[in-house]
Amino acid sequence: MMTGALASSYYGRPRTTLDVDVAVAVTRKDLARLAEALRSASLAVEEQRLEAAWQSQYRIITIRDEESAHTLDIIFMDGTLERKTASILGLPTFCQTPDSLILAKLRMIKATLHLERAAIDKEDIKAILRYTPVNLEDLRKRARDEGTSEMLEDLIHE
Repeated sequence: MMTGALASSYYGRPRTTLDVDVAVAVTRKDLARLAEALRSASLAVEEQRLEAAWQSQYRIITIRDEESAHTLDIIFMDGTLERKTASILGLPTFCQTPDSLILAKLRMIKATLHLERAAIDKEDIKAILRYTPVNLEDLRKRARDEGTSEMLEDLIHE
């Protein structure tokens, strides 16, 4: 599923990005198939790098496109992805749900040392809240559970 700036653009405000963020639910035995799919998309990736990222604490890998300045960030997720069907440029795809995307961005803000990066995530959240229906009651509960409710309330009231 699409996440990050592309999903934020879909739900809120369009913005430029040089990377594509996707979340995938895979098991360790799926990594060889994932590597093959990435290679068929002309991305140079070794299965060993996928394996190392899958086992790491952050479970994310950045793959550079050798023919452009673009990168692909793959976030490995456990369990079922919180996603919804979408269409981007007429192509069917999946996007992270707006509620789940807001919560992910709140976690990023909490963990981010770069104020500029956090400011972009805050603007993304405000745009999603402005333009996309979300279940505020559930969002507030989940933010409380994750320790990000104060940030959420600040952004709701801005």
